[in-house]
Amino acid sequence: MPRIIFKCRYIKNSAVHLENVVEYIATREGVEKISPDIRMLPATQKQEQFITDILSQFPDSVDLFEYEDYMKQPTMETASEFISAVLDQNLDQLSHQEVYVNYIATRPRAEKLGNHGLFSDAGTPLVLSRVMSEIAEHAGNVWTPIISLRRKDAARLGYDNAAAWMALIRKQRNMFAEQMKIAPENLRWYAAFHNEGHHPHCHMLVYSINPREGYVTKSAIDKMRSSMAREIFQQDLIQIYSEQTTQRNELAEKSREVLKEIIGRMSGSLCESETMEALLSYLAERLKHTSGKKQYGYLKAPLKTAVDKIVDELAKDARVAEAYAKWQELRNEVLSTYMDKLPGSVSLSQQKEFKHIKNMVITEAMNIGGHHFTFEGDESADELQASVESDSPLPADEYQEAIDEAPEDDEADAGNPHIKWSDRYKEARTFLYGGNDTEPDFIQALRLFLEEAEAGNALAMHDLGRMYADGLGVSMDTDIAFMWYEKAFSAFMDIEANRKSRYVEYRIGKMHAAGLGTEQDYAEAAGWFEMAASRNHKYAQYSLAGLYYRGQGVSQDYEMAFQLYGKAAVQRVPYACYELAKMYRDGIGTEKNADYGFKRLEEQSHDDKLQYRLGQMLYTGTGTEKDIPAAIEYLEKAARLGNVHAQYMLGRIYSDTDSGHVNMEKAVEWLTKAADSGSSMAQYALGKLYRDGTHVAKDIGKAVELFTKAAEQNNSFAMYQLGKLYLLGEDIPKDVEAAVKWLTKSAELGNQYAQYALGKLYLIGRDVPRDRDAAVRWLTLSAEQGNIYARFFLDHPDSFRDPSLFLAATRLLHHLSRIFRDEQKRLSSGPGMQTDSKLRRKIREKKIAQGHAPDDHELRQTTY
Repeated sequence: MPRIIFKCRYIKNSAVHLENVVEYIATREGVEKISPDIRMLPATQKQEQFITDILSQFPDSVDLFEYEDYMKQPTMETASEFISAVLDQNLDQLSHQEVYVNYIATRPRAEKLGNHGLFSDAGTPLVLSRVMSEIAEHAGNVWTPIISLRRKDAARLGYDNAAAWMALIRKQRNMFAEQMKIAPENLRWYAAFHNEGHHPHCHMLVYSINPREGYVTKSAIDKMRSSMAREIFQQDLIQIYSEQTTQRNELAEKSREVLKEIIGRMSGSLCESETMEALLSYLAERLKHTSGKKQYGYLKAPLKTAVDKIVDELAKDARVAEAYAKWQELRNEVLSTYMDKLPGSVSLSQQKEFKHIKNMVITEAMNIGGHHFTFEGDESADELQASVESDSPLPADEYQEAIDEAPEDDEADAGNPHIKWSDRYKEARTFLYGGNDTEPDFIQALRLFLEEAEAGNALAMHDLGRMYADGLGVSMDTDIAFMWYEKAFSAFMDIEANRKSRYVEYRIGKMHAAGLGTEQDYAEAAGWFEMAASRNHKYAQYSLAGLYYRGQGVSQDYEMAFQLYGKAAVQRVPYACYELAKMYRDGIGTEKNADYGFKRLEEQSHDDKLQYRLGQMLYTGTGTEKDIPAAIEYLEKAARLGNVHAQYMLGRIYSDTDSGHVNMEKAVEWLTKAADSGSSMAQYALGKLYRDGTHVAKDIGKAVELFTKAAEQNNSFAMYQLGKLYLLGEDIPKDVEAAVKWLTKSAELGNQYAQYALGKLYLIGRDVPRDRDAAVRWLTLSAEQGNIYARFFLDHPDSFRDPSLFLAATRLLHHLSRIFRDEQKRLSSGPGMQTDSKLRRKIREKKIAQGHAPDDHELRQTTY
């Protein structure tokens, strides 16, 4: 039995009505009371006969909650409840429209909003007589939806009062219009809430002011019911039946865990099936002689049957069969919330949620027939790249120290090199970084920094170098930037020569480490940091720890790095705490310390590097609770100051469908800024968008340009993508020499997907001369990183003659695992509506035509 009853009939203007029955029901003052002493006695013979008559006239009454109660316990009380409910919910079939309106508005236990219980869209009170006349005079159909809940659900979820139902229906009005095929502006509705017995319910009247408009199908009724159920039971759907039994919750969670484990086995396994390979071979041969569009919907019946057989053969795999059974369990838990009867089990080939696999079968068969080189197993390449990025070392100039860290050289003469936090310098920094309520003003910052630099302030010289390097308020100019950095470096050296300062030693070390104003020299940087760190300068300790951690300028020593990070962390350097947290996370052996002090430090300086790190921590949940809105706020502050890492991370967040903040227009904007500033990761991500034509116009030339820029910065994933493009020769002219060059570069950097592709290429010997030794070498390196396809070739050295059938079958298994993963995510994500890809595209095109941004309010939706 579903948890919500939804009926939707209609009154025809010319209907014949049983007015005597109506008169009694509409005017009675209360339901006949049954004495407590006899209410549990068996139903009387008269009641039983009346119920038999009712069921013959209104057979759908068996769907009522009251009938379920009566069948479980046929007492005088449950019989009376059922009879009253049937008369109440079928009055529209027994009366004039005018009488029906009066009845639902004024009957006993209708919650009154004045002298009757009727409500609608209008914010002003309704005049009952006018509504009665309006409905009675309407020339078209009037639909009479009735929504009923169990008392315990209504009370628990807050739907035991008219106000809640009024808010609900107002929110759902456009859904009613859509399903009833009524233009929203023409829709009119009225409703009244009846706080009835065990099963409170809401009566509605819905019609169009255009008498010839509107109709309702069985499918539309199901969609209206499911929409209402999702809204009412939204919390329950997030954690299905959360308040029923602990056992059910545990079983549901166990099902999800089991399905996740099965999917993992599927995605990491091989599919060795002679029957499957024979079917794929047959389909490949037939498709060679088939004209027209080669998609499932366009194929003739015999070929569709062949595709279905392949899918159902795939379903015989024990892992797939187990996953499919678990998926059906999870789906039925959701459907049982609002469906009368759960759908029966069908074969995998006939299950519409898995229809994508059919076109994948056709694609694989065409690859076999066309002898195309295929790149299998790289579906997780982007996930691997993201995990590599998350632990990438901090940039050399990752932070700006707190204001009170720099001692002032008040004894220096004007014009001589000095460091001083003068009022003018502080004002310049305020203009550079902005405040909580003010935007940066780069023009004013530049003017004041120039005045300070001319007076000899080394700090201002350094900041000017940064402004020209990042193009803040000026055109980006590396030569001018280096000139100012060089002046700052020389000034710091002069100050240190005249008076030893641990702060100046630290700043000199920073400039050596980053190559600012001098040659980059990590060994020299380590020496300067050591001098300052030995005198307990906390930022020098932090910087020196990083050199030991990465083995730059000193021998790599994790123990020394940990000790130095610890010393800096004790002095509340938030970055040191962050690095310690990563070391703890990787098994050094203590709990994370979430109190990093980042916010306090950022509030003092409004530094973009602090803002970036705060955003990264909040986005990843490192050392703090995950908070994506707060992460975006900090990252946007940093990105506006030209922080390329923040710009790239914003691009990732806005393009991540799981972030809850998808905005592809902003994603492209920030990725473009980061790519223009030289971020190889942004260049790679943006290149993929242009390659696929996703949210930007497809531009292979632009994609190749971006991939090449990223590849030239040793991005192995960009190299791999270039190798694929040149080898496949689908979007650009095939160039085997360029493909092998980029794949080899990527493989030499340890990219397992490039290693596998090279190994397979040399093993098959189709585009390059066969070289078994080179093939085994590259395949071994890939297999050592867990590539199952590479392992297969190493374990089956003779299979290289025609591996395509085996590879196609295994790829289908992995395609299916991804479909199961998406379905699991959908079923676990709670309520929502999902449109298919064609409908989403039409909606998007329509929004653009109306002047909306392409991704304006774009939602991820599911349908059941």
